Amino acid sequence: MGVISDKKFIKGMDVSSLPELEQLGAKFYDKDGDERNLLAILQEYGTNAIRLRLWNNPYSREGEPYGAGTNDMETAMEMAKRVKERGMDVLLNLHYSDFWADPGKQIKPKAWYDYTGKRLESAVYDYTVAVLREFQREGILPDMIQVGNELSNGLLWPDGKRPDYESIAMLVNAGIHGVRDIDPDIPIMLHLDNGGNNALYREWFDSYFASDGEDFDIIGLSYYPFWHGSLADLEHNMHDIALRYNKELVVAEVSMGHTMEDYAAFEKLKPSERKGMATKPELVEKIDYPMTKQGQADFMEDFMNRVVNVPKGLGRGFFYWEPAWIPVPGSGWATEASLSYMKDPGPCGNEWANQALFDYEGRPLPALDVIRKR
Repeated sequence: MGVISDKKFIKGMDVSSLPELEQLGAKFYDKDGDERNLLAILQEYGTNAIRLRLWNNPYSREGEPYGAGTNDMETAMEMAKRVKERGMDVLLNLHYSDFWADPGKQIKPKAWYDYTGKRLESAVYDYTVAVLREFQREGILPDMIQVGNELSNGLLWPDGKRPDYESIAMLVNAGIHGVRDIDPDIPIMLHLDNGGNNALYREWFDSYFASDGEDFDIIGLSYYPFWHGSLADLEHNMHDIALRYNKELVVAEVSMGHTMEDYAAFEKLKPSERKGMATKPELVEKIDYPMTKQGQADFMEDFMNRVVNVPKGLGRGFFYWEPAWIPVPGSGWATEASLSYMKDPGPCGNEWANQALFDYEGRPLPALDVIRKR
């Protein structure tokens, strides 16, 4: 029995970029300073589940990789095997896009660019089934499935764009049916961003169910303190939606900075090529804790306590987002090919290194000790 099925508190990590980081020479160390496999280190700090994103076809028509882990089927399945071999559970995160899907972009895969209506609905179902059959054949069927990613503004635009909840429900239902037809017992998560915004969650799920959205098992939330309100806002929302919808909750994405020190020397990029740091000074002022190593640790303790204290034991746990995305030359959130796909001006560098649970040289930070003790 895995942590997801036996109701233990989920202490998860999303390390989808790990294969790319390893290929580029990233190194990670345990508390004694010995170089170790990242998954082994995380497991020793209490990690019991891993979240893996899957993009449909993260390559240009000329075969150029989109970067940020280039998380295709081969990459996701190889990572799932590694995770399962360690006895940890897998949450598979289906984006239904060729690259990032989030509230600001939900781009149809290139193969579906002109699909609409029933044809698009069938594509979602067929893709979901095909993916899970491959995992099933390899004996690595995920322990939880996320249908879509950060669905706050819908999916597969323009068809499933909020406020067209009927189309959103139709497309989400197709994914849910695909999962259920492979294994009716796999827990299914629907995931929104902005975990401190109670009005968003009420409107979205009320509208989804009113539009004949299929039932599911877990509400997933993203919570980034520099974007999504205070921890009190998150707590209020979790308490309300847990009881309102009688659903288990998992914070599917969370992170907190440990420094405001720049990492340009590690990336070795020209200023014009750097994405820069995810948090800016004006955003840091909104956070309950300072962006220091101790501040990160204190934040995680407070955050976990609030998840644990959701009424009726419905707070199931969390997945820390990209705790190992340290700055190494060549690894960034996008490439020139993916910027073209998204019609994004860029630049392409790492925007997350100061949010990791390891310092810029791959050494574990105090927040990991806090996670282990929970």
